[in-house]
Amino acid sequence: MKPTGTPVPPEGPILPPEPDAAARPGRAVPAAGAAAAGKPPPVSIDDYEAMARERLPRSAFDYYAGGSGEEWTLRENREAFHRWVLRPRVLVDVSDRDMSTTVLGTSVAFPILVAPTAMQRMAEREGELATARACADAGTVMVLSTIASATIEEVAAAAPEAPRWFQLYVHRDRGLTQDLVERAVAAGYSGLVLTVDTPVLGIRDRDSRNRFASPPGVGLSNVGARFLPEVEPGDSGLAAYVRTMQDPSVTWEDVEWLRSLCDLPLVLKGVLTAEDAAIAAEVEVDGIAVSNHGGRQLDGTIAALDALPEVVDASGPCEVYLDGGVRRGSDVLKALALGANAVMVGRPVLWGLAAGGEDGVRRVLRLLAQDLDVAMAIAGCRTIGDISADLVRPAPR
Repeated sequence: MKPTGTPVPPEGPILPPEPDAAARPGRAVPAAGAAAAGKPPPVSIDDYEAMARERLPRSAFDYYAGGSGEEWTLRENREAFHRWVLRPRVLVDVSDRDMSTTVLGTSVAFPILVAPTAMQRMAEREGELATARACADAGTVMVLSTIASATIEEVAAAAPEAPRWFQLYVHRDRGLTQDLVERAVAAGYSGLVLTVDTPVLGIRDRDSRNRFASPPGVGLSNVGARFLPEVEPGDSGLAAYVRTMQDPSVTWEDVEWLRSLCDLPLVLKGVLTAEDAAIAAEVEVDGIAVSNHGGRQLDGTIAALDALPEVVDASGPCEVYLDGGVRRGSDVLKALALGANAVMVGRPVLWGLAAGGEDGVRRVLRLLAQDLDVAMAIAGCRTIGDISADLVRPAPR
């Protein structure tokens, strides 16, 4: 398919709000990892989420935390990890361990990538720039969202030597879509992640109830939208944007069109069935992210971890990543044992960002990496290559 329309460049960087603009009146912003008001410092992702809930306005927290419909799939993404148990091996020398691996040919310090999440400047003034620097320090890949609150170029400049991928939504204006891809290539991004599960936006009751709109200074920087407008009761600004701007007619033919725009490795994010994984392998995409959009699209959809085995079996030479519900190192271990090459985490990074900015993201990634390291050691795995299918089995019922 050939691009149509005129490329629409962004209007320029969106100036972030002042540091306390998103804070609730009278609340001090806690430092990441620090005790506040007599509380112990955070030691888990759940602790960081609780800090973020206190720190963020309700509309922003609900946007990040919420799912679609009754949020059954959102909960299932976590519950699915409880349906598998680990089978650790003992008397293995694990005194020297190595969590490093590669994704699409890029070396990473551990198999935990940062998923694309929108409008991170709602969580903290520097938003995606802080996340990019923290990912660079941690030695992992950040995936930048099309609807980020910092531009493709700003994020590249924040961590110029770090590996990064760009997540793409196909817009009705194919010229704009092509422009986004070309900008990512020019800015040194090394992978393209096409989200394929959003022909329309899922109904998100929290956002509709809150009449979600972006706060001052936070918009969709890459597409020139300086803010999401206020909408009528029962609607959300993001839903209105998706209805008017994003293309619900995208098909497998468009995957071929995107291939013609650049030579970047291509990942499809949002695949949940063996049937679609087989087609993805047939059209020779490079990677598949098994994802239900964090439970934010079609409520009642299979949990990402439950879908992982069938996708792995049908994926051929494609790398496979698990996106959804990861909160502990043992979750990562289970996903890798079920065939994933790596996992992606989104909300945990947002909670770290809200709790303590760049340092909060750094601490969250360090927490997940340390948890994985301990889990591997106790399970008898010295390297990522030692993690195999016989490490897990369905939980007894």
